[in-house]
Amino acid sequence: MNTSGLTLTRAGQAIPRGSIAALPFADFRRVVIDQAREGLAVAALFGDVPAGSERVDLYVVLADRESSRLGVGKTTLELDAFASLTPDCARVHLFEREIAEQYGVRPEGHPWLKPVRFHGSYRSGHDAWGRGPGEPIVVGVTDFFRVEGEEIHEVAVGPVHAGVIEPGHFRFQCHGEQVFHLEISLGYQHRGIERSLVGGPDKKTAHLMEVVAGDTSIGHATAYCRVVEALAGRQPPIRADALRAIALELERLANHTGDLGALAGDVGFLPTASYCGRLRGDFLNLTALICGSRFGRGMVRPGGVRFDVEPSRVEECSKRLKKALRDVTTAVDLLWNSSSVQARFEGTGTVSLEVATDLGLVGPAARACGLECDSRRDFPSGIYRFAQAPISSWNTGDVFARAYVRWLEIERSAAFIMDQLQSLPDGPIEAPAGALRPDHLAISLVEGWRGEICHVALTDHAGRFARYKIVDPSFHNWMGLAMALRDEQISDFPLCNKSFNLSYCGHDL
Repeated sequence: MNTSGLTLTRAGQAIPRGSIAALPFADFRRVVIDQAREGLAVAALFGDVPAGSERVDLYVVLADRESSRLGVGKTTLELDAFASLTPDCARVHLFEREIAEQYGVRPEGHPWLKPVRFHGSYRSGHDAWGRGPGEPIVVGVTDFFRVEGEEIHEVAVGPVHAGVIEPGHFRFQCHGEQVFHLEISLGYQHRGIERSLVGGPDKKTAHLMEVVAGDTSIGHATAYCRVVEALAGRQPPIRADALRAIALELERLANHTGDLGALAGDVGFLPTASYCGRLRGDFLNLTALICGSRFGRGMVRPGGVRFDVEPSRVEECSKRLKKALRDVTTAVDLLWNSSSVQARFEGTGTVSLEVATDLGLVGPAARACGLECDSRRDFPSGIYRFAQAPISSWNTGDVFARAYVRWLEIERSAAFIMDQLQSLPDGPIEAPAGALRPDHLAISLVEGWRGEICHVALTDHAGRFARYKIVDPSFHNWMGLAMALRDEQISDFPLCNKSFNLSYCGHDL
């Protein structure tokens, strides 16, 4: 990492806000673009209006996976417009749209500037789209990208879908069955999670973290706890670290197993679909055996965990895990050995390594393209400082690759859990977290089952959250799904969509 212009830190380390490098915007823009070209990931880019100020501060967190270091910088915008970084750094395209919507500052030159979640600006009287105070956001046909030409037609799907699914709008530009372009519009759930966190932490904060993305309760709760512990200058007991990791890997096992079953269902292969649907429940029940909640609610809290496992439950967990893994192996082997399934998986929805890199994809979607990025290895914390699950990757970037990476992670996460159960450290499971340091910043990076989860907290003079930024892995990956549909058959959309299985609510914060 070129240290010029950035303040260096690490995940899980608190730094004074006054020590963060403050750059003129031109230098800020240049540093972000140059560092991204050198291979650094943009973990977060967000705005904030300091108390007593009218100006917007922009913060960036750049992640260097080779050195496990983070670079933090900020700039203050003097006007309500700035030169967009997106033409030179595609991976910030959605971050800039979010900043424009939240703070009414316009990234001039952004190639497709439109709202992300369709709410009013956080700053009264400021709007990046020129609307008057209180004027509603109305999305019309002209607000979507259009391909013009003879025999081009448009297919609009959602935001209301059949079945139990969250709202999202998908608009396809097609020639016959061939998709030229897919535009994905989300933001129908105005959840307000991030704004609800300001002034915390309080009694509701941990519960809000567990519903940032309901299928990633452990992942987001762990990221939150690591931020709080960094700001408090405390470390949880080593036994708590091990139990957190077990819960996190069980969450990965349950969701990957469910996804493989759903992929099988999308191509009409019922044996694997029916088996994996049941086996996902077996992994969820293992989490319930530990903490009483199938989704791990109430398990992870600042300072450690709230539930321990005595030897009899360790033995029961190991027994159930071995049986569930054996059954999943049988079900997934059927998937790999079916030529009709592989004919549908291979070569469908391909994302190249170059596109994945340019867009900053994370998690299994990135590793399926050959990007070896995994926060458990690149930014290790907790028990991952001492024990590792090998990175699982493939190189074809198609539906098969995204499915196969999930299977590799199932095998390796199960082995990791077995090792942790057999070597659980002795000692307590909780330690008081204490008060948070005032006027500090802390960052945590956790490898959730969808990919890298980033939490950034800024405290005020009283040690309360002045700004809390959450980047769910889906925020990075939705554009990857759009690119996977380029030149595909529109009938392949359900299969491609399921191979990413991204979160609507994790996006609508």
